[in-house]
Amino acid sequence: MARALHHVRCGEVVYEDGLAWQRALWEARRAGELEDVLLTLTHDPVYTAGRHADLDRNLLRSDTGVRVVEVERGGDLTYHGPGQLVAYPIVGLASSKDVRWFVDALLTACQRTVAAFGVDATPDPRRPGLWVGDDKLAAIGVRVDQRVTFHGLALNVAPDLAQFQAGIVPCGIADAGVCSLASLGATAELENVRDRLVHELGVALDRDPVASGPQVEAARALAPTDRERPCADRLPSAQG
Repeated sequence: MARALHHVRCGEVVYEDGLAWQRALWEARRAGELEDVLLTLTHDPVYTAGRHADLDRNLLRSDTGVRVVEVERGGDLTYHGPGQLVAYPIVGLASSKDVRWFVDALLTACQRTVAAFGVDATPDPRRPGLWVGDDKLAAIGVRVDQRVTFHGLALNVAPDLAQFQAGIVPCGIADAGVCSLASLGATAELENVRDRLVHELGVALDRDPVASGPQVEAARALAPTDRERPCADRLPSAQG
């Protein structure tokens, strides 16, 4: 029987709050206090810089009004914002050798998800993420520590694509663009894409997505609270 993947469905979460939440979930998962968890959400506009980001080369402007947050995931600079679906699996791997399998599973889930909405996207062995021609549709950036994963993937459903290139070279790739399901002409509401992505992540990770129950509530309880959580009123109750 597949292990459970406890899905916490969220609205818009301020990026720094989501980052703190992931770290709390990672601690709980590493300590055996939680089973595998999946957060799905959107973020407010933010540029994030992975641990190998070249800020001197790829941060083009600092006056766009979009802040830059440095994080511990892999990859370079990228944009998160409304209309982009983000998924953070906090799961335990059987071995440190499973990291490549985990990344491939995220890519496979994204690829199958967009195919369900009529979009043919493929990985590119030269560049990370999921691509339609020379335009990037989904980004992957993960961290694995003590065999527990965090960070994850970002799938462009209908974000403001101009924000990607307003202040950065997205993912440090100067000779490529970005796209979204909307820009490709797909009819896809974010909630429908979320449902499909959760299903496909379950298949690719050999997990059984579970949308309610004590583990989901325990994961929600670890979210930052009160003054430290301006997103508090944007974390909807668990739903299907």
